Amino acid sequence: MRYAIRIKAGFLLALALALALTIVVPSVVQAKGIPNTIGQGFEFFSGKYGTTARTDTMYAPFAVSVNPTERLNLSLEIPFIYQNNGNIVSGISINKSQNATTASAVTSSSTSANQEENGLGDIILRAGYTLVPDTDSTPQVHPTAFIKFPTADKNKSLGTGEYDEGFAVEISKWLGKWYSSVEAGYTVQGRSSQFALRNYLTYNAGIGYRISNDIFTSFLISGTSPPGDGTGSILEAQLKMQYQLTQHAALIGSAVKGISTYSPDYGTGLVICYSF
Repeated sequence: MRYAIRIKAGFLLALALALALTIVVPSVVQAKGIPNTIGQGFEFFSGKYGTTARTDTMYAPFAVSVNPTERLNLSLEIPFIYQNNGNIVSGISINKSQNATTASAVTSSSTSANQEENGLGDIILRAGYTLVPDTDSTPQVHPTAFIKFPTADKNKSLGTGEYDEGFAVEISKWLGKWYSSVEAGYTVQGRSSQFALRNYLTYNAGIGYRISNDIFTSFLISGTSPPGDGTGSILEAQLKMQYQLTQHAALIGSAVKGISTYSPDYGTGLVICYSF
């Protein structure tokens, strides 16, 4: 147990040092010719998620992405969350009881189901590395690891109050103006006495087309296995369009349609990005 704690503490310290380096001195760690990016997103989702009441969620992440080398990418996401009730935790319906067999997805000992809540969400730090670049003969292979810090208030149903870690591997390829990608990953959730959490698989597959030098559009199917006891798999479709406003600024719009019961019925989003 002590050995495991030391490993986790060392991993967190390494991530914190990497984060400090990339935020304080981005000009030093930036790979030549690869821009760093900051972005502000505004996303809205609405659905019942397998419950009897509709939940509206606003997710507004601020993100920073830097490239210390041509193959290494580090990013930090700091979200703000608003929900019109406490039925959903971190965007999914999760049982809120120590007894997973009798838990209800719409009740909590600390939050009224009808109470509006807002605040800081869980901060996520990611590190990705391109093992194989996209060439004429090979697709790009890009694994990513992440850690989720429990900065969201679990008593407001804005988070689980636990650390999560995970990884994913993306394979992508450009063929002229066409782009395709597939990704599979696994998330390890923290153990909670308040929420019946499970580790879960993640996956997505998409195709895109560059209409012009300034416009790129894509279609994506994504999903997960059940993230908690008493809930089901998540599956949704997303249509996205990116417009290059200037040499450094881009606008990205998206529309989401839930396919499974535990997905949002619908959603929409807008992101403004600036590269430097």
